[in-house]
Amino acid sequence: MTRLTYDTLQEKVRHLSPEERDVLDSPYTISNELYAALRSVLHDVGGQTDPPAPYLEKGEEEWEMNTYVTCECLGWRGAWNSEERRRRENDLGGTQYFGLPYYARWITVATKSLVDKQLITVDELGEKIDEIRTRMEGSR
Repeated sequence: MTRLTYDTLQEKVRHLSPEERDVLDSPYTISNELYAALRSVLHDVGGQTDPPAPYLEKGEEEWEMNTYVTCECLGWRGAWNSEERRRRENDLGGTQYFGLPYYARWITVATKSLVDKQLITVDELGEKIDEIRTRMEGSR
């Protein structure tokens, strides 16, 4: 398997650009439906309504507890705090926020936070993931 470096990944997406869009005029000339959609900002995903779902009793799995402990240790070491975690979770947008399990959102935003703050690099992260994957496959 060929490992991509961060620079290689950047080069692959460099040509992408935002979609063309219509510039909106005054808020008085848009529909109520469009106005409601514009008020729903990405960073408020956690505050949006969700369809009813049954409550299912579930115990935490080992990876979930490991994620919880890791994130709490990051907070204890000053790498982030719970408010930053919540905000970064909301910033994932609807697809990831509602599509990922609870602790998968935690580990996703923890990783992004560490990379954004340059506490780790994407390459270091990839190497560590490969190391753990190899170790896990060897223990089976």
